[in-house]
Amino acid sequence: MELYYGYSGNVAVALKSIGAEPGDRLRVVLKDGSVFEGILMPRQALYSSRPILVLKLDNGYNIGLNIGEIGEVRLLSKKHDHKHPVGIGVKEVSGLPRVTLLGTGGTIASKVDYETGGVTPVLTPGEILEWVPELADIAVFNAREVMSVFSEDIEPSHWTLISREVYKEILSGVDGVVIAHGTDMMSYSASALAFSITGKPVPVVFVGSQRSSDRPSSDSAFNLRAAFITASKAPFAESVIVMHGETSDTYALAHRGVKARKMHTSRRDAFQSINDKPLARINPDTGEIRIIGRIIEHRDKGREAVLRDRFDDKVALVKVYPGLQGEVLETLIDKGFHGIVLEGSGLGHMPNKLVPTIARAVDNGIPVVMTSQCLFGRVNLHVYSTGRRLLEAGVIPGLDILPETAYVKLSWILGSISRDPEEVRKVFLTNIAGEFNERHTLDLYPRWNHG
Repeated sequence: MELYYGYSGNVAVALKSIGAEPGDRLRVVLKDGSVFEGILMPRQALYSSRPILVLKLDNGYNIGLNIGEIGEVRLLSKKHDHKHPVGIGVKEVSGLPRVTLLGTGGTIASKVDYETGGVTPVLTPGEILEWVPELADIAVFNAREVMSVFSEDIEPSHWTLISREVYKEILSGVDGVVIAHGTDMMSYSASALAFSITGKPVPVVFVGSQRSSDRPSSDSAFNLRAAFITASKAPFAESVIVMHGETSDTYALAHRGVKARKMHTSRRDAFQSINDKPLARINPDTGEIRIIGRIIEHRDKGREAVLRDRFDDKVALVKVYPGLQGEVLETLIDKGFHGIVLEGSGLGHMPNKLVPTIARAVDNGIPVVMTSQCLFGRVNLHVYSTGRRLLEAGVIPGLDILPETAYVKLSWILGSISRDPEEVRKVFLTNIAGEFNERHTLDLYPRWNHG
């Protein structure tokens, strides 16, 4: 079956007869008199056999119209006639801070591609200004893509690449760096930058979007404005995640990267600080930044950053569950993994029958870190006999560090610092970027969990 931009049958015939292509503006009149105007979108091959014509309406939503109900289709304009201008220059405004936007993938810095129906990167300063013109009043900025990787495909080697590119920008004297990133694995990357560049003089701000830029409910522009405000003038110099603070467009929150987790699949306020308060509340409309948490590293452009960007990809994160088989851990040992992070139950427990396997890993020079899948609260291996057995086996207690942060930190230590077990233990239990609290604090448990 020959397809016409994903369309077939009578739909393809109708479109060809008027010379319509994706990106063209059409006027469709239904047999009942209803009228729709919008941009013709291509069809996915999966649905090509269905007699549906797809338009993107001016409100941003797509609508499917059954060809059998259509009385007339008229071509109003070709795509090049209504295409938005690009190439708007970034004005050098005296006194404005300098910010660099680095693209790594995700939908935050993208726009609809009417040829494919998908989204494509928007990373030239002109195109970004076309999309979010308010950025010109916040900072003088440059934008470039360092990679284009789906968030779920991020690997430790990508953290090395991002770290080096951020470090270059820091050395160039910028006032902040914004990293456009997919949200699913954003907390891992934000943690990686917290460790790989220490002594940061300026903020490193990760930003993403839950909803693509072509949707009316998109959070892309809002989040990007908040991220640029944070990078430009926040008083802290840490690796943070800036996203919606609630579902409406009222404020954004800056979460310390090593203490943040994506807690919802689709809500715009998906991110939450765990065992910590957000660093700041940002109002993109007024440009106000209100500090509400503790600052670990303050902005200081006189500080000299240190780059240690190697991450060991032979580290495993294993969730403890009822019936966990020893073969899972034995395989990691036999395959020569260099480190293991356990996401244990409660205070940091696992089946007693597996403690000898953990002891074997430690005896083989493999550091094993215990965290808790409870998220809130902290690991305490002194309370019950299982925990004490794990301590005797040589397990490193993860305190209140998040499992994913522990994974990144262990990978960084093994790749950039040392593989000596004693040195690994010493560095892991050193608070480098606020990844754990020195004392247990119950008041950070979210109030909405109290029913």
